Amino acid sequence: MTRAPKEGGRGRRGGRDRETREPREETEFVDKLVGINRVAKVVKGGRRFSFAAMVVVGDQKGRVGFGTGKAREVPEAIRKATDQAKRGMIRVPLREGRTLHHDVRGHFGAGKVVLRAAPAGTGIIAGGPMRAVFETMGVQDVVAKSVGTQNPHNMVKATFEALKNLNSPRSVAAKRGRKVSDIVARRPDYANAPAGMAAAKE
Repeated sequence: MTRAPKEGGRGRRGGRDRETREPREETEFVDKLVGINRVAKVVKGGRRFSFAAMVVVGDQKGRVGFGTGKAREVPEAIRKATDQAKRGMIRVPLREGRTLHHDVRGHFGAGKVVLRAAPAGTGIIAGGPMRAVFETMGVQDVVAKSVGTQNPHNMVKATFEALKNLNSPRSVAAKRGRKVSDIVARRPDYANAPAGMAAAKE
């Protein structure tokens, strides 16, 4: 007595049916490799080499994180760094989805950074490690300067310390119990301003 085949094709061994039931997830994060170093550990038999990687991960919508990983092979070190970066992501408020709300400074170890908001069309004016942070975070216009060390680890950590100190007008208004319009003062229109104000601007 023969059994009739089940509907749906190949039964348990049907690889195609399994692929259709469980679609492959597409990651929403963008990762950038900031730097990778070869490090050595001195043991009894000599030196044991491994690789240390630093990766920045973001969703280009205001969320960003960084991580470090060490392994005997480069791909494994990058994977560890990426996993750590995804676990420690922070959300940064952005103005118009393209730049920072205000100027801010960050400090970590010997690294000191200055981040400034910029008008539309400025682009990302920053060094390599800081540029990776802004690109993965989704910032389009910013001016950044690193003062002090050129170590990428300290530069990235100082940049994150600065980003943690950013506040949006909505959060400041909520803390003070006022309206957003009271916090964000309208800049004077110098074209239609009195002569005294225009002279003061010059």
